[in-house]
Amino acid sequence: MATATKVAAAPTETPARPGPRRGRPLRWLPLAPATVMLLLFLGGPIAYCVYIAFTNMQLTGASSTDFVGLDNFQRAFGDDDFRNAVVLTLVFTLLSSLVGQNTLGLALAALMQRASRPVRTLTGSIVIAAWVVPEIVAGFLLYAFFRREGTLNALLDWLGLPSQNWLYTLPILAVSFANVWRGTAFSMLVYSAALSEIPKEITEAAEVDGAGGLGRFWHITLPMIRRSIGTNLMLNTLQTLSVFGLIWAMTRGGPGNRSQTLPVFMYDQAFNKSLIGYGTAVALLLLLVGAVFSVVYLRLMREEV
Repeated sequence: MATATKVAAAPTETPARPGPRRGRPLRWLPLAPATVMLLLFLGGPIAYCVYIAFTNMQLTGASSTDFVGLDNFQRAFGDDDFRNAVVLTLVFTLLSSLVGQNTLGLALAALMQRASRPVRTLTGSIVIAAWVVPEIVAGFLLYAFFRREGTLNALLDWLGLPSQNWLYTLPILAVSFANVWRGTAFSMLVYSAALSEIPKEITEAAEVDGAGGLGRFWHITLPMIRRSIGTNLMLNTLQTLSVFGLIWAMTRGGPGNRSQTLPVFMYDQAFNKSLIGYGTAVALLLLLVGAVFSVVYLRLMREEV
């Protein structure tokens, strides 16, 4: 009996559990293939582009490639065409992204909340159809709309209003409008999702207190969707900074260089003029501009939390 009691009283040994340090490598194991692929197909080309930006690599006319340091960047900052491209890129981004897509997308989302179901379906289908069209196709469609013998001038002639060659007189405005037409759907979808998350009790209480439509929108709706506004502005800005096919199909940066944004300028230098090193340096500067915009948006969003 004493022996049995001792056996029963003996504490049972629990299996040793792996410590947190042992488990950490295993947590990252499922991510290893994706990480390797990103480093191989994304990190590798970026690193190679950084190297090319500090060389005088050319497509034709040069027998060797030499390291030139910061010469390409110094050349860019002293190039009048580069400074013109920077200004046009900022104008294009401001008009088509910050003002056009963002404002129109928010207005459509707000109006569609009050519209009937058939109106919402029809409006959403039309706006999203412009978004899903490939960029180069959208460029040719808007070229046919703005050209001298295009749809816009035909409509103005029918109304008895003066017409003009919009792609020649106002090229940067024409391509900005084209980008607004194509990209507003994304902002509309983002804001539609954000507006649907606002509790109806809050807006109804404000309405009972006597707040008008504009007051409710300014003091209730905008503050409650400010994080969605920041996210949408950041994504739209980055997308607009990289627009190339739309502008190339409509104006090719012309006439002259009056619609030559940084992506078009970079392509012209790298492939038309065969200056691969200089064009890649411009691409890195464009990447830096996008990074600055992203940091600013993220800081603003963090301060609002």
